Amino acid sequence: MPNDALAVEQQFPPPPPLSDDGGPSGDVTHILDGLNDRQLEAVTAPVGNMLVVAGAGSGKTRVLVHRIAWLVEAEGISPGGVLAVTFTNKAAAEMRGRVERLLERPTAGVFAAPARAMWVGTFHGIAHRLLRMHWQEAQLPQNFQILDADDQLRLVRRVMRSQNVDEQRWPVRQATWFINAQKDAGRRAKAVPNPDRDVFMRTHVEIYAAYEALCRQGGLVDFAELLLRSYEIWHEQTALLEHYQRRFRHLLVDEFQDTNGIQYAWLRALAGRSAKVWAVGDDDQSIYGWRGAKIENILSFQRDFPGVRAVRLEQNYRSTGTILRAANALIDNNAERLGKKLWTDAGAGSPILVYSAYNDLDEARFIAERTQRWIDDGGSATDIAVLYRSNAQSRVIEEAFLRLDIPYRIYGGLRFFERAEVRNALAYMRLVGERHSDIAFERVVNTPARGIGGKTLDAIRSIARSREVSMWQAAKEGIAEGLFSGRAQSAVGAFVKLIDTLAAETANCALHEIAEHCIEASGLLAHHAKEPGEQGVARRENLEELVTACRQFGGEMVLPLTPTGEEAEQVSELTEFLDQAALDSGDYQSGGPAAQMMTLHSAKGLEFPLVFMAGMEEGLFPDRRTEQEPGRLEEERRLAYVGITRAMQQLYFTHAESRRLRGVQTVSWPSRFLQEVPPECMEEIRMGGAVARQFRARSGGLADEDADESSLRIGQTVRHAKFGEGVVIQADGQGSRTRVQVNFAAVGAKWLMLAYANLEPVR
Repeated sequence: MPNDALAVEQQFPPPPPLSDDGGPSGDVTHILDGLNDRQLEAVTAPVGNMLVVAGAGSGKTRVLVHRIAWLVEAEGISPGGVLAVTFTNKAAAEMRGRVERLLERPTAGVFAAPARAMWVGTFHGIAHRLLRMHWQEAQLPQNFQILDADDQLRLVRRVMRSQNVDEQRWPVRQATWFINAQKDAGRRAKAVPNPDRDVFMRTHVEIYAAYEALCRQGGLVDFAELLLRSYEIWHEQTALLEHYQRRFRHLLVDEFQDTNGIQYAWLRALAGRSAKVWAVGDDDQSIYGWRGAKIENILSFQRDFPGVRAVRLEQNYRSTGTILRAANALIDNNAERLGKKLWTDAGAGSPILVYSAYNDLDEARFIAERTQRWIDDGGSATDIAVLYRSNAQSRVIEEAFLRLDIPYRIYGGLRFFERAEVRNALAYMRLVGERHSDIAFERVVNTPARGIGGKTLDAIRSIARSREVSMWQAAKEGIAEGLFSGRAQSAVGAFVKLIDTLAAETANCALHEIAEHCIEASGLLAHHAKEPGEQGVARRENLEELVTACRQFGGEMVLPLTPTGEEAEQVSELTEFLDQAALDSGDYQSGGPAAQMMTLHSAKGLEFPLVFMAGMEEGLFPDRRTEQEPGRLEEERRLAYVGITRAMQQLYFTHAESRRLRGVQTVSWPSRFLQEVPPECMEEIRMGGAVARQFRARSGGLADEDADESSLRIGQTVRHAKFGEGVVIQADGQGSRTRVQVNFAAVGAKWLMLAYANLEPVR
């Protein structure tokens, strides 16, 4: 075994001796300052296996950090014998820094920074450190290369092409997901069970085996391989495992509920029979089952490790009593849990406010107006979070914020019109309307993959430059003159034909029909339908939401009349929509305070004074897949619990009576999760005001903003001279471009320019 494995232990002398009675030899009161009774119990517990069930906002990170300091200062544990694991590099850096500050000593000396001897990091970071130190035992070259996600994707594509695998049938991302899932389960290609049971499994096992061989040949290691390879070392190199078992007698694990199969197995192997594992986590916040996390790990911890002592941290320092009461009642409906009750001494606080919107646009408007009210009352935009189950929900909320000029950011993601799948669909639509857009051409000429590579694109660019024409024209001329190789000639010709066909087939279609046909006929929807996991679902939902955006933007638009009484000249809705999408994408304040929009999954670990949980409806949250997947409903409920416990002062639940989902207008029912919150915790509110200031109108002309008695509201019954009576169901735009959608009893839904509509409210 290489000597450098022991070097770090020799950098520091033994810790100070214990006092005669076996207790701490010096003053350790600073380690215990400010801890409540349960935190104190967790920090000062006798050395042994321990599970700390730490509720949301209960100070779990603080307890973990103070436990490490206690082990070193009070128990006399060598810093080199401590290994602490968490899940993100940011959390690991914070943990290391806080431990160092707790262990700082005023006197100079070699033992002034004992935290340097500890191993503190993520599972992947520590596994990487092991492999760098023991590359020979791991049968790796000394300078092995780590593949990031993009590198891995490119390598899998290379393997598939070498095997002549049809990427249209077997997407590269799906194959990559399969490989990583097998590694997370601890399986090499040769160990995958029943590899020949169907064509899907046989194809992907063959890709996995070829990928393994290529990585082995090139000395390449992906993220999943880091853990699998280091786990294999434990089993193949007994002496090495015994060395680290003797060294790391104290293992501390943060966010234990998020461990997957290989991480748990790696930890159990390292712990052996003698190491003591101190795990902290919250089974009620286990929300990553879709990416491999196993809630069974924390539930079975007491069975798998001997003599486990359990402590519950239930005092919450974040939220009001009402919010915690709601969270407790909700999560009590889950059967598989360790059990705890959050409480606070901060008082009950305000009730949770529930808004039942007429539709999703009304919901977005309400959230935007309440956000503006918070800011007008002296609050900061950074205090606010809008949480939703699906990324696609952000689109209408973003538009509402843009109309009121409220700065916002999409936390951990992109704004709707910046998302890759949406931009791809818009590029197809742009080419349908304007063939000579080089930006659109380059974006989708090989998306989804159709065999048009970099060399062919370079050839098209060269023709375009030399002849001073667009890339579209260059492609057509290159085909006509036979300037491309045989395969490229066919591929480019097929793309040109596709765009021409799309244009012909949508020539007389409404805007939303153009979008829908482009998304389907281009292969984008089918491409993402094969993409596994939550990401594939999110991409498909975003494409479906784009169709909804087009429907709401267009629909059966009634054009305003000119002063002579004739209809105004038709303006291309397609061009207008594409321009507006580009403006919405660019109209963004990147600096300064901004409200945060994010999925519920992204919100874990964060907290905000004001939180909106939008889309609290059956089929959306919990999502429609709960009936088909065992355990899905309980994970969805844990996700709701996470959302509720992000709120510090004020929480809103919003839901819509109707919503357009996946291109279909549906009647929505309030989420069952609302029924599981005690009624006395909630207060239902209704908007008594108008749709918005710019949507107010008098019969006969433009809005009079001071005339509240004659303003229009969503849900308002109105009368039109030509179409008769109807109900206002949507509103959009501002100023002279304000328009409303009215569902008329006689002719159905119509979009009307408000300034010319002559709508008369019916009392």
